[in-house]
Amino acid sequence: MLRYLYGDELASHRRLAESMFRDRAEQFKMRLNWDVTVDANGFERDEYDDLNPLYVIWERPDGTHGGSMRFLPTTGRVMVNEHFADLLSGPIKSPLIWECTRFCLAKGAPAHVAAALMLGGGEIMQGFGVSHFAGVFDARMVRIYRMTGSSPEILGSSGEGAAKISVGLWEFDEAAQQQVAKRAGLSVVQSRHWFEQRFGAQSNLDVAICG
Repeated sequence: MLRYLYGDELASHRRLAESMFRDRAEQFKMRLNWDVTVDANGFERDEYDDLNPLYVIWERPDGTHGGSMRFLPTTGRVMVNEHFADLLSGPIKSPLIWECTRFCLAKGAPAHVAAALMLGGGEIMQGFGVSHFAGVFDARMVRIYRMTGSSPEILGSSGEGAAKISVGLWEFDEAAQQQVAKRAGLSVVQSRHWFEQRFGAQSNLDVAICG
């Protein structure tokens, strides 16, 4: 199932949170060899995890992490502006644009998990009145985005081949929602239920993310 948790709520979901940070270490440090820090607990965390972001997490039946993404509004500190400004013509700052980072899949996660996470991202867009997500991605993600039917508009890139890094901008309309839901093997009704279970049935929620 999809869970929506703010950073300050992770302590109440210890098994889920710890497995998420360990899976991030496995993916980003061990498999992809990114220049990230892994602490003594085997967790991959960075400074943006300290800004009380909103996480969308696929929780497996045993309560562990199957996949996740992290969201912060671009009105505050975000990675694209602080670390990838050279790929942009100017900083991205808008209450209608949130940053999506740390797209992580647990080792061996089935294909539908990636699509389910993107469906959850779409729920955030609709529920919070967000028009676009901004994010950084590498070459391997292009295939995943195409498979799930959620490809970004590319704002800037550097590098070539497998080392290519890009900043993209995503939108999410009804057609994309239907396609991603089909890929995830979930109904739009079920997806909305999980979101409303966390935030209620209001539209354009006025929920602040604290920095």
